[in-house]
Amino acid sequence: MKPLNLDIAAAQFSDHWSPKTVARVNNYEARIAKVQGEFVWHQHDDTDELFLVLNGELTIQIENQEDVVLGPNDIFVVPQGVRHCPKAKNEALVLLLEPASVVNTGDAGGERTAVVGDLTE
Repeated sequence: MKPLNLDIAAAQFSDHWSPKTVARVNNYEARIAKVQGEFVWHQHDDTDELFLVLNGELTIQIENQEDVVLGPNDIFVVPQGVRHCPKAKNEALVLLLEPASVVNTGDAGGERTAVVGDLTE
């Protein structure tokens, strides 16, 4: 048991849209990801997805609704089954909280599907 500094963890990688686990809580994982550009439209049928912007700005496009724009320290939950597409004009650092089994691209699959890295050790 020891703390993990998120700035130090984020300095260990540069790839975008490739989440890294920084903590585990029961069957959930806290993951950080550097994001830039537009992701893929997708949904998670069985779980909500929590976004916490650590730095930068993240826009979450939501099907048939207005975009949600998040800045540093803003938090937002996309409810399960809601089709969404995150995007960031410039690089942003985001913390995600979701079940450990969640695939980042949800139902969309494709080349952006990431194997989640582990920074907890």
